[in-house]
Amino acid sequence: MKGMYDDCLWKSYDFKMKKKLKISYNAPVVLTFVLICLFVLMIGFITGGNSTALLFMTYRSGLANPLTYVRLFTHIFGHSGWEHFLGNSAYLLLLGPMLEEKYGSRLLIEIIAITAVITGLVNNLLFAQTALCGASGIVFAFIILASFTGFKEGEIPLTFILVSLIYIGQQIFQGLTLTDNISNMAHIVGGATGAVLGYILNKNSAKK
Repeated sequence: MKGMYDDCLWKSYDFKMKKKLKISYNAPVVLTFVLICLFVLMIGFITGGNSTALLFMTYRSGLANPLTYVRLFTHIFGHSGWEHFLGNSAYLLLLGPMLEEKYGSRLLIEIIAITAVITGLVNNLLFAQTALCGASGIVFAFIILASFTGFKEGEIPLTFILVSLIYIGQQIFQGLTLTDNISNMAHIVGGATGAVLGYILNKNSAKK
């Protein structure tokens, strides 16, 4: 009888565990962002890259063209291939949920939008002949923002200094020594944007 009773208890416990376990859409902004990037990449393959060039790359074009302004935002969804997409997605999924929990979904959307526009404008102004696509600028903004965890007013987190030296310093070095420095520019601008936004946001929260 005892064996049957223990077996019933185990089955009851197992049923409760199965009932409680479920997959949650825990970071809606980050997950949706990655899914949009995946969808854009697949459409790009289907159209031979035409859809990406039309809507998901930013480059200098006529100011009278409405897509010029649209692409300042949408270029972050375009990627050159699977390797580019997977590399960015790994960082987004690693850092994004933590940042979305800390700052909230709405504020994270604003951070992404601001970073996208700034990187797009810098590219169009300084590299007129080159198209820019991908979420690399967003990734570096996330990396720098994550280093501001535990920020206190009047202090500079050592994590911020080290992350800046390692990641941004590496991009500056590569930008000076490699011929292809366009992606490095996006990384540097994204990181700088993340640093400014991280300081402003955390300074305000530290005062409360």
